[in-house]
Amino acid sequence: MPGAAPDTPAPMNGHESAIPVPRPFDFRKHGHAMVDWIADYLDRVEQFPVQSTVAPGWVRSQLPVHPPEHGEPWERIAADVDRVILPGITHWQSPNFFGYFPANASGPAVLGELLSAGLGVQGMLWSTSPACTELETHVMDWLAGMLGLPAHFQSGGPGGGVIQDTASSATLCALIAARERATGFAGTRDGLQAARGPHLVAYATADAHSSIEKDVRIAGLGAANLRTVPMRADRAMDPAALARMMDEDRAAGRVPFFCVAAVGTTGTHAVDPLPELGPACARHGAWLHVDAAHLGIAALCPEFRAIHAGLEHADSYCVNPHKWMLVNFDCDAFWVRDRAALVQALSVLPEYLRNSATESGKVIDYRDWQVPLGRRFRALKLWFVIRHEGTEGLRALVRRHVALAARLRARIAADPALELVHPTPWSLVCFRARAGDDATAIIQSGVNDGGRAFITHTRVDGRLVLRVSVGAPTVAERHVDALWDLIRGAR
Repeated sequence: MPGAAPDTPAPMNGHESAIPVPRPFDFRKHGHAMVDWIADYLDRVEQFPVQSTVAPGWVRSQLPVHPPEHGEPWERIAADVDRVILPGITHWQSPNFFGYFPANASGPAVLGELLSAGLGVQGMLWSTSPACTELETHVMDWLAGMLGLPAHFQSGGPGGGVIQDTASSATLCALIAARERATGFAGTRDGLQAARGPHLVAYATADAHSSIEKDVRIAGLGAANLRTVPMRADRAMDPAALARMMDEDRAAGRVPFFCVAAVGTTGTHAVDPLPELGPACARHGAWLHVDAAHLGIAALCPEFRAIHAGLEHADSYCVNPHKWMLVNFDCDAFWVRDRAALVQALSVLPEYLRNSATESGKVIDYRDWQVPLGRRFRALKLWFVIRHEGTEGLRALVRRHVALAARLRARIAADPALELVHPTPWSLVCFRARAGDDATAIIQSGVNDGGRAFITHTRVDGRLVLRVSVGAPTVAERHVDALWDLIRGAR
């Protein structure tokens, strides 16, 4: 309209009210109520059956087929948390949860997650929120020191750390960086199907995490190019077998480029021998990635740092504070020896992300250290937990869980009907019935039925083995003793 100010929008059909406004929401009131609900839940979590007892499809059956046409009162929405959601929850924070691995959240971590959501930071670049990037770099340096990691993982040198969502993503990033280093960065340019592309081969044991095969597929290598390295009697990788396989592959014209060593396998907490694996990888120029997702947190305690012997050979390393360090999911700590390979492999810089800080070379842009562009302010919850607990508080948590596991391990060892399987001195207890798989399965059912406790299983040398992972935030002697009573009663 001639003469109208350029920033004055024209009325919609002559009615300004046609422009909708957000529905009012009393965040302060309902936020306080939700914090109270979470606090009450954590106080009473022990009262619930550990595993959800609903049948498949039950949760969806409680929900309307179509979304609401008009907004609903918040009170009605909140009520459905109790009616619909809570019955479908398996309570990972219960002191009677001994399955899979710990997921021990805490109040400071939850508040860190809340603050991250409230700030709504998109931390893809340093310039999009300097605090998001610099706090992350700093707490990752803190954590590297707390775990006694080699100095080359600190940000002051060519390496550094970044928070990924999970160890699966960390391994994928390491794999892609290794692939690009092995191909002279031709993979990102030409793809692995280029006529003269090398035949890349990766290595891990059968007990390595299942995400490794998935990552190999995603990276375009194909599962057939992930070779399974034999294990020693203790279920750790056999370094002589790895060296032999790498030599055979090199002689056949293939390129050994990536090896995943475990510091604590998922099944039994076996620790691969890094001092011997490192030289074998170095001889072939293969990237050595160390997956310490769960057990690595034990290195907070100086008496357990032997698990990291040989870590100076590693090109990358990851551990999950969201498992055993009171940080709620998701928070994986991932370090690299030389960040240049990682950044070169993952960096794409469109015009709309260009900025003076990036071009100065003085800042870290963590978008180049991960697969997605966007990233949350995860460092807040890690920072809150470290400051609230202190290193000694976190060490006390680890030591308590280790002591509780030892308490259960001693009772199993003294029972003639049971046997320990590849016992380790940390927080995982693996055992089975001497009578065989059927008797072992009966124990698992007896423990899990009724929701009084929850344990999981694996197979070792083809035989069924039960796993007790001690790591819930509030687990105490009485919970371990009650679990032992369930095991004895189920035999």
